[in-house]
Amino acid sequence: MIQTSARLLQLLSLLQVRREWTGPALADRMGVTERTVRRDIDKLRNLGYPIHASPGIAGGYQLGAGAQLPPLLLDDNEALAVALGLNSVAAGPVAGIGEASVRALAKLEQVLPSRLRPKFAMLKAAVTTLPSNAGTVDPQQLTVVSAAISDRRQISFEYVKSDGESARRLVEPYRLVDTGRRWYLVAWDVEREDWRTFRADRLASLPTERKRYTPRPLPAEDLAAYVQQSITRSPYRFDVVVRLRAPLAEVAAVVNSQYATLTADGAADTILRSGWDNLAAPAAYLAALDMDFEILEPGEFKSYAMELSQRLGAAAGTVTEAADAEPKPQ
Repeated sequence: MIQTSARLLQLLSLLQVRREWTGPALADRMGVTERTVRRDIDKLRNLGYPIHASPGIAGGYQLGAGAQLPPLLLDDNEALAVALGLNSVAAGPVAGIGEASVRALAKLEQVLPSRLRPKFAMLKAAVTTLPSNAGTVDPQQLTVVSAAISDRRQISFEYVKSDGESARRLVEPYRLVDTGRRWYLVAWDVEREDWRTFRADRLASLPTERKRYTPRPLPAEDLAAYVQQSITRSPYRFDVVVRLRAPLAEVAAVVNSQYATLTADGAADTILRSGWDNLAAPAAYLAALDMDFEILEPGEFKSYAMELSQRLGAAAGTVTEAADAEPKPQ
């Protein structure tokens, strides 16, 4: 009886990890026969777990949604990860989720094993999350998008661009990326036949699932880095590149990765790349960093910096004095 119960718990845990399993895959993973898997599936159904089965070679078993949420099986690390996530999500950009996270955290803390309580208390005290003023995201939208990514289904939605214009988009969703302040969707735009990055808080409607799609090669191995480049450089008029006279660790401590990409240039310098719609903003931003820097690109930024230095010098009264002090050509 104990062996059977342990096997059922193992089967339930596997069904919760992956969206769909084939019978042979479950049997191989558990070290049992496919007949045993079928019997155990029936036992879980009798216990109230909604497990759907699809026939055919490509079919399999899927843990569905029931009238009530069944118990979840979490190991120690998973329990700590969930608890920390609930603790920090209240300050996140997902709308209406803060109060629910507090209630869920209270339930989880109540059943945490005694061996995990000191570790969770220590981690909770060490982690602080600053509230975000970014646009909020409907959690139901994230759920629909996540399901479409898992099922490899196209989705359509109304999307509001930065200029306020709204348009219907049909995409193949591949990844949701959380930057801390905002959520972004990396997807293949079917009509434009190109990769696009969408801000989740600009989805003006609940996405609608469409037909399945065949996965295509991704635009980059690291989609988080791809999104960072897209949101810090691609949409902007000017691609500013400067060399900061400070090591990478020092620059990274004051420059948010959502606004610029940083790479080490030797041990003492750092290359900063960032996109801007005008040149006054990066000039003010770089000056506020209080670090020496050299403008590498674009040429317009170099010219603007020279003009700005003349205006600032004139405002301080140093340009006129310097001009008077220079000997006039004979």
